[in-house]
Amino acid sequence: MSNRRHALPPSLPPRGLSRAEAAAYIGISPTTFDAMVKDGRMPPAKQIGARTVWDRLQLDRFFAELPDAVVDGRPAEADDVWGQAAV
Repeated sequence: MSNRRHALPPSLPPRGLSRAEAAAYIGISPTTFDAMVKDGRMPPAKQIGARTVWDRLQLDRFFAELPDAVVDGRPAEADDVWGQAAV
């Protein structure tokens, strides 16, 4: 992690993420992230000097707009027995 990250308190996540960080934040590979940016399912990058970064808050908004998974006409989480387990 760069020194920029160490300048922030642990409770304050960075707002601008690199391509690899943005992909990891969403939970996908950088290659899949690139394809999603290209087809508009993920936001475009911002240019700050020589750096290309993705706004974490925009990533959240675009992620929220992605369709939910459906398996056999039901939401995919309906088959998630661990998600339904009592705690």
